[in-house]
Amino acid sequence: MTSVSPDDVLAQWRADEAAVRARQHLQPGVASPAQLAGKTGLQQMQALLAGEAPRAPISETMDFLLVAVDDGLSVFQGQPQFKHYNPLGGVHGGWFATLLDSALGCAVHTTLPVGRGYTTLEFKVNLVRGLNDRVPLVRATGRVVHRGRQVTTAEADLIGHDGKLYAHASTTCLLFDLPA
Repeated sequence: MTSVSPDDVLAQWRADEAAVRARQHLQPGVASPAQLAGKTGLQQMQALLAGEAPRAPISETMDFLLVAVDDGLSVFQGQPQFKHYNPLGGVHGGWFATLLDSALGCAVHTTLPVGRGYTTLEFKVNLVRGLNDRVPLVRATGRVVHRGRQVTTAEADLIGHDGKLYAHASTTCLLFDLPA
């Protein structure tokens, strides 16, 4: 079995981000109903990733980016920076939480059929290691654990390019029919 070095992982993550950014020609914003109409949740997320719909404004504020989606899966990548610090000198827990919440919610979103929506009922974060701006990139990977008719649950991990775990989280989401 061949092991991949942290430097190789970091280079791949940077290449993945560059490829996503090259496709994104729209300014951050909110997708119009026409951009989302008739699409499943996975198709909507794929449209965001392809640059056919705008990325969320929060991604600019918090310096993170959607880099991959699949059925029941989403991956966000972020760069911890000094502007994300708390008064104690580390990255604020809210930055961890925002990145993880995005990965969790979008993983759930990828499972939605046309005409269905969701909202978060519960969200829990465990911070297991501090972050600072010397960590070049982290990834939050969200995975659906259970798909129900009314409730879906998901889990996510926040890891560095060297495989270190910084945080993990879980969510419970309520599913519902969207208004016609």
